[in-house]
Amino acid sequence: MKPFFKILASIFALLFIVSAALQYNDPDPYFWYAIYLFAAVLCVLFIFGKLPFWLATLAAVGFIIGGIFAWPETFEGVQIGDGDIRNIEEGRESLGLFIIAFVMLLLALRIRNAKRIKHQDQILS
Repeated sequence: MKPFFKILASIFALLFIVSAALQYNDPDPYFWYAIYLFAAVLCVLFIFGKLPFWLATLAAVGFIIGGIFAWPETFEGVQIGDGDIRNIEEGRESLGLFIIAFVMLLLALRIRNAKRIKHQDQILS
């Protein structure tokens, strides 16, 4: 893997761990601990070249679906005090899931492209 993508995955692994830690005051913290730590583990697997394309793709799709289902009836932003706290919390949660999905999609595309390049190199040699 190119160093850029390993660095990117490392940064997001750390950000997902921090995001998990920040869930301590959430009404359902264990659910979000699991989600953010799972995303961090997937990033670590990518760093070591152990993340399969299918798992990254499945995770991206799952997080997109989760983000859609978590989306509030009325999006009122993400800042406390700007609207109904439940809508704000659901908006934050869904945006978090969309961020994870985006990262997983990037990693999946990188895995696919790396395999394609490796396959082309084998054909040429």
